[in-house]
Order: sequence, then structure tokens, then C-alpha cells
Amino acid sequence: MKTTTALAAGAAVGMLAGFAGAVRLLHSDSAFAQQAVPAQTSPAAPGRGAVGQTQAGAAGRGRGGGLNFHEPDPMAFDDHEGYLSLFDGTLKDWEGDPKFWRVENGALVGERLPDQRPRNTFISYKGVEARDFDLKLEVKVEKGGGTGIQYRSKTGISWGNRMEEGMRLDWLMTGPQADFWFPVNPRSFVFTGQIYSENTPLGIIAWRGQVVHLAQGKAARLVGNIGDRSALGGYVKINDWNQYLVIARGGTLLHIINGQLMAVLVDDDPKSSMNQTGIFGIELEGQPSKVSVRNLWLKKHS
Repeated sequence: MKTTTALAAGAAVGMLAGFAGAVRLLHSDSAFAQQAVPAQTSPAAPGRGAVGQTQAGAAGRGRGGGLNFHEPDPMAFDDHEGYLSLFDGTLKDWEGDPKFWRVENGALVGERLPDQRPRNTFISYKGVEARDFDLKLEVKVEKGGGTGIQYRSKTGISWGNRMEEGMRLDWLMTGPQADFWFPVNPRSFVFTGQIYSENTPLGIIAWRGQVVHLAQGKAARLVGNIGDRSALGGYVKINDWNQYLVIARGGTLLHIINGQLMAVLVDDDPKSSMNQTGIFGIELEGQPSKVSVRNLWLKKHS
């Protein structure tokens, strides 16, 4: 295919001498610039140099001219340089209902039995607040139900008519959430990876596979798609550990699971609840349900 393309380009240059400079630029900008084409003797195109130069002579002026491009190396998930550990193997600085939360096998574990209430409870980390950050963790959900990783969040805000017996305001959280659910049914499984706003009118803002924009006083708008929602679910490991990365920079939020981008939000409303400094936490929702989280690392930017 490369040879055919080069011959066709050479013929085009010969027939359309007036456009020779543009064709030359096109070739030097393409991946095919590594392959020589016959020299031309047409007049120079202004600002482009002599068209009569060979492809090799034009090397260096375009993106394909020997600039040694290379793909970036993947991020090392276990690289913790500049990160703060949020979990030291104890519940130090964590606050939640001891009926549900414990440390087990080096992980922070929340578990609810079928007959236990309330259906929602959280454990929050009181040791740091952040707005711009990278958050790395590993998460696993078993037995059913789901979890959400809270960030830029707050405690102490009532859940209104969703309050249940046994709920305490310091065990409830409000704010952005990175969802992760056990696939007890197709609907709950598509929640994994989405950008959700817990205990606010916003609800699900960016479903898995979506890039969404928010502006002050306007409804959320879909601006692009990452991929098929069901296909993206194939990156999620069931009954196993999953690497979750949350990146927050200003009004931009990214959710990444096992190296795959799942959802993006660009929030241009400075007063939005998604756009504030807050704390981190973990949700336990549904019954029965067991959620385990380990290796929580935070790189704080602001």
C-alpha cells in the first residue's frame, strides 16, 4: 500500500505542478514520508523550499521527518512517588459505622448482611481535603450491591426523605462519586465507572462511555463518546481486584478502571457541587454486599 501511495503522489505532483509544494508538505507530514519519491523539477512553492528536493532532502520539516516519535509509557500504578497513603492498615482517620466497617487481610472492608439496615452507609477519611488530585486504589465488590469512591465530598448533610433508621449524618456523604457495582443485574453493572453526584439533584452526570459538559444554569450535555457502554464493562474484573484511578483538575474529572478511560466530566460551573474542595470516602450500598478497598494513594495538587 505504501508503494502505491508514493507512485500516486508522484504522478499528482507531475500533473499539478502549481500544487507541488502542498503535495510535498502533505507527504512530509504523513507516515509515508519515510519512503522516497521521484525528484521533481517544478518551481519552488513560496515558503516551502524547492520542490525539486527529494523526499529525503525535505526530511525534518514535517512531523514525519525523523523526529523520533514514540508512544508514552503506561503509568505505573504501583508508583507512589509524591503520593500520600490514605490507608495504613488501620482505621486511623477513618470515620464510619463500626457495625459495617473493619480491616481484613490488609484491606478496608465494608459488609452488610441481608437483614441489616440502613441500605446506605459510608466511611470517610478525615486526614486530608483536596480539590485537584490523582487518586489510586484497588477495589473489589462481592456478594451483590455496590460501592462508590467519594471525592470532593462532605459529611453532615441530610439525605431528606431518604433518611433511614440508623443513619447518622457523619456516616453519610454528599458529592462526586466514582461508582463500582457488582453485576447482580445488567442495569446495576453499567453503573461501574460512571460519574455520579451523591445526594444532589445532579444524580448520574456522565454514564460509562460518555464525555459530558456542564455549564452554569444549563443542563448537562453529551459532547462525545469513549466507547460502547457494554463493551467497556469487559474491562471490569468480577470478584477480583480492580485498579481505579480518579483524576481531578479544576472542572475536569476522569474515571479510569484497569487502564481504560470510562467517563469524563468537564464542569465549567465554579459553584457546582462537583467543583469544590472536599474529603474522600467509601460507600457501602445494597444488601447483601461486601466491598474491599486497598492501596489508597493520593497525590494532591491543590
